[in-house]
Amino acid sequence: MAAIRIATRSSPLALWQSNDVAERLRSVAGVDVELVQIDTLGDRTQALGVPLHQIGGQGVFAKEVQAAVLDGRADIAVHSAKDLPGESMAGLVIAAVTRRDDPRDGLVGTPLDSLPLGGVVATGSIRRRAQLLALRPDLRFVEVRGNMAKRVAKAAEPGIDAVVVGCAGLDRIGLGWHIVDRLEPSLMLPQVGQGTVAVECRSDDMHTYELLRLINDELIESDLLVERSYLRRLGAGCSLPIGAMVRRVADQPSVLDAMIAAADGSVVLRTSRPVLVGCDAGKQCADSLLANGGRALLAAAEHGMPS
Repeated sequence: MAAIRIATRSSPLALWQSNDVAERLRSVAGVDVELVQIDTLGDRTQALGVPLHQIGGQGVFAKEVQAAVLDGRADIAVHSAKDLPGESMAGLVIAAVTRRDDPRDGLVGTPLDSLPLGGVVATGSIRRRAQLLALRPDLRFVEVRGNMAKRVAKAAEPGIDAVVVGCAGLDRIGLGWHIVDRLEPSLMLPQVGQGTVAVECRSDDMHTYELLRLINDELIESDLLVERSYLRRLGAGCSLPIGAMVRRVADQPSVLDAMIAAADGSVVLRTSRPVLVGCDAGKQCADSLLANGGRALLAAAEHGMPS
């Protein structure tokens, strides 16, 4: 049997995730696996310090990895699910969701409660900036790009009080001990799919699809599908800060928490819906937020008006 070729970015975190998927495939399916490292637009622009939202936001770390699967250079692609747009790329399907680690955002450097008045926080995420500004309008922000180790190092630079990171990423590569404050979702709602690893294959490659189903976690997959439904309903062109996460409640139905905000944090709209069989909680949350102020935020953003 030919080896399964995994398309992956070359960052330490991406390689950790791809090797984790590779080990699962070897263990469960008994197949040989090899990695095909891909250079993406997101990676190539990191050294230039260009903000992600200026070069396309979601998808800039995924498109070229996906292209390698579509053109036959690889059989599967491994992603941080938060990097995937709401609509799947034509010809590809998410065949496995393998793990979800700590989905929270965290601070390296100074805890939120200890940030000084006018403190400087490094993050390139408009979602993170908006929610922090809603909590602390006095904060100032600078861009930060690069792999996880570079982001941790940024916190030690003069004039920087804290750097915002995804907790799962630092935990996976053994740097989680740098996190001084793990922000609860009630304060900072994560990105759709944050902390989750998703694996794609060609939609017509049933052999590979069936192999990937052997390593799929159905519970995590169901949560991701609900969150992605919210993202998809808002549309690929949504340029506003958004977040969503399925919250599991003991002995009760899960709950989807969702958020849309003005970029300056002056407005943060949140809602929740139970995740019930036969009901699209993602669509329900999106429609509710759009009807109760979200559509006006979108219109203002599209026309370049203060939101």
